[in-house]
Amino acid sequence: MEVLQSVLSLIITLGILVTIHEYGHYWVARRCGVKVLRFSVGFGKPIFSWYDKNGTEFAVASIPLGGYVKMLDEREGEVPPEELHLAFNRQAVSKRIAIVAAGPIANFLFAIFAYWLMFILGFTVVAPVIGSVDDDSLAANAGILPKQEIVAIDGNVTNSWQSVNMNLLNRLGDTGEVALTLKDLGDDTPSTAKININEWLAGQDMPNPIEAIGVHPFRPLIPPVIGSVSEGGSAAAAGILPGDRIVAVNGKTVDGWMGFVEVVRASANATLMVELVRDDTIVDVSLTPQKKVVAEGQEIGFIGAGVQQPKWPDDMIREVHYGPVDAFGAAVGKTWDDTVMTLSSIKKMIEGLISVKNLSGPITIARIANTTIQSGLETFLSFLALLSVSLGVLNLLPIPVLDGGHLLYYFVELVRGKPLSENTQLMGLKIGITLVVMLMFVAFYNDLLRL
Repeated sequence: MEVLQSVLSLIITLGILVTIHEYGHYWVARRCGVKVLRFSVGFGKPIFSWYDKNGTEFAVASIPLGGYVKMLDEREGEVPPEELHLAFNRQAVSKRIAIVAAGPIANFLFAIFAYWLMFILGFTVVAPVIGSVDDDSLAANAGILPKQEIVAIDGNVTNSWQSVNMNLLNRLGDTGEVALTLKDLGDDTPSTAKININEWLAGQDMPNPIEAIGVHPFRPLIPPVIGSVSEGGSAAAAGILPGDRIVAVNGKTVDGWMGFVEVVRASANATLMVELVRDDTIVDVSLTPQKKVVAEGQEIGFIGAGVQQPKWPDDMIREVHYGPVDAFGAAVGKTWDDTVMTLSSIKKMIEGLISVKNLSGPITIARIANTTIQSGLETFLSFLALLSVSLGVLNLLPIPVLDGGHLLYYFVELVRGKPLSENTQLMGLKIGITLVVMLMFVAFYNDLLRL
């Protein structure tokens, strides 16, 4: 079921972003007087299609991993003499530049819209308050203490652990100082701590920058209370119900939810005598955790039950909400920050400071898309915006076969007064296809490893 949900999430996500990107090309092409033959979302054989009054075929194809806009062009087939003025290749170089650039620009505009809508709707975040600091860590050496809130990193406001993580990710591979602005709970007086880094986390696979500096987010004490029970699981078979509070296992008092989890994980196929409280009554049940094999063949026990979510302190819950005008400014700023981070990551990857194992393909995108859709509209909008920015940036890279490669050819033509030779363009196209196929292979291979 989860696989099907992930596939559907991937189709929805890529369908939205590809449609936006290709519509940018289509919209500008039509206004530049170019005849559009086909607007396709997906590759391969069309599942269904229709024609508009201008003769453009709109199609949804069977392979949902991209799309294209096919325009009238003498390089791709014979063009009737009466339609030569409608051919893409007959347009002025300035119009061709506008048409090609319109796709990535549409992605950036969509990201701004998605962030704007997210800020308008508003969302709730948990303040990035530090729960503990590892001894002799980067954070400890900088004088950072538990119960301090991280309010900014390098001058960028951080209102959640997600924004802390994104700002720290932006410093991967860097050498120098990371400036953290902190404040104690209940005290608005800020202080600054500087963390010294040297090619920080360079080359590491899937780095966790928050843990790397030695801090752990504050979490409220999680009592051992059952929040949900899955059908067919060991907990359901034992008669455990939502709302039950675990008191002891095999006669030993349980210390919080994580203490109970540790016992269960270490007891695959072993019978546990569980004492619990239900409606102020002590109930004893016999529980046998099922065996589950995880990474590297490790066997753990699981019972098919979830915890009742604890209540966060009111002073740690923040509502983020903007008016229409302020939301637009925040959306533009967030889109710009995402663009800079994406370009910086590409540069560091080329320099070897960020491992290519961090590249993600369709499997990872599908899994994240599924998670964000289940998490709520604002989370999905944020994911769509970030992915749209990445798509826009990648398409503008000066690699032949991508939009950026075509733009490179047209700018050279603008300077030279004539286009590059067909042989030069063909050679560039072959190089571009090779690079793109290699990147796709690496991304897909990384996806399989993560599985």
